[in-house]
Amino acid sequence: MVDNIELIMRFHPVGGEDVSVLSADFGGPEEALDAIAGALDGRRGLVLTHARYNREANENGVVINLANVVSVRVSKTDSDATGQYL
Repeated sequence: MVDNIELIMRFHPVGGEDVSVLSADFGGPEEALDAIAGALDGRRGLVLTHARYNREANENGVVINLANVVSVRVSKTDSDATGQYL
């Protein structure tokens, strides 16, 4: 069994600031994107059990309301120079 890796998920809400969440809930970016797409299609929130908000030290459970999110970026690495959303 493959261990889950920590992924950086950046959510861009309508008219708001980007939100970064680091999560070890998924085995890779494809699995995370499938979960996010499924939550969006089902009009549900995204539930993360191993997450750190904005690079905090403590890990928590997080529920993300995707109702006003217009784009999401999932990657293994992140920086300020990552670029704009499409």
